[in-house]
Amino acid sequence: MAKILVTGGTGYIGSHACVELIQAGHEVIVLDNLYNSKEVVLDRIAEITGVKPKFYRADIREIEEIRQVFQENKIDAVIHFAGLKAVGESVAQPLMYYETNISGSINLYEIMKEYGCKTIVFSSSATVYGAPKSVPIREDFEVHTTNPYGSTKLMNEMILEDLTVSDPSWSVMLLRYFNPIGAHESGLIGEVPNGIPNNLVPYIARVANGTLEYLRVWGNDYDTIDGTGVRDYIHVVDLAKGHIAAVDYALTHKGTEKVNLGTGKGYSVLQVLHAYEKACGKELPYKIMDRRPGDIAECYADTQKAKELLGWSAVYNIDDMCRTSWNFTLKNPDGIK
Repeated sequence: MAKILVTGGTGYIGSHACVELIQAGHEVIVLDNLYNSKEVVLDRIAEITGVKPKFYRADIREIEEIRQVFQENKIDAVIHFAGLKAVGESVAQPLMYYETNISGSINLYEIMKEYGCKTIVFSSSATVYGAPKSVPIREDFEVHTTNPYGSTKLMNEMILEDLTVSDPSWSVMLLRYFNPIGAHESGLIGEVPNGIPNNLVPYIARVANGTLEYLRVWGNDYDTIDGTGVRDYIHVVDLAKGHIAAVDYALTHKGTEKVNLGTGKGYSVLQVLHAYEKACGKELPYKIMDRRPGDIAECYADTQKAKELLGWSAVYNIDDMCRTSWNFTLKNPDGIK
């Protein structure tokens, strides 16, 4: 058993990771400023696992707040989710993104170094691949970003790689994940985006519960199975289990590893919509719109490295993802209160 600090642990992916960590026998400490989440999530984690994680309401931009966590706890490893994550917002407010995601992360790494905690799993993203030349996408593909959010992920990767070059006793896992969807089987935790969702499945969920009128499908003339964009959707519980496998690996290995977390399979927008219709038992209205600039036809992962290095692979299929999303939506019509 290890003592794991989870930054951003009340968020969508962070909360699911806390559940899996506790169920795997680890002790969990959560640091979160509750900017995009609620403290009641900790009670829901406790309802699922029987254990309520120790919680610090703290901001990674405040170095003394991070220092307090390390002063009061002997942390073995960190899973770092904390940060801002909306692509559109990052374009509109780049300085806010660089301050939080870069300066805040550097504060965390400084304190980890100060207290001799040199094991970290970093929440990166497939956005670091930009528009890939081919699919499936392998970890050795060229990286280039197209927005400040993606740039902050790539910069963090570079900072952590440089850190391990300067001090080989560091152990760094850079997890590049694709499109997390779905919710915990209990329906107690799931994704609750602020305002109108940017991502496909939360948007479909709002159409299914009548909050939004119809789904906008951006382009149906791509060279794909049905003309709509294809993405690699991964169930959030599979993704969380990938982090547990990564922590276990990092605690016994040194150096840096970059690992894709995806299913290795792409689903089109309409395939996801139809799977959601199956889950909620009704037809859902949609309208075809013009393509959005910058969107690509297909994006899905090569998952071989995750299988070989971590012994991990996704098990949930698209029907499971949509079923658990709809279950969470039904149980939490107004979000997590």
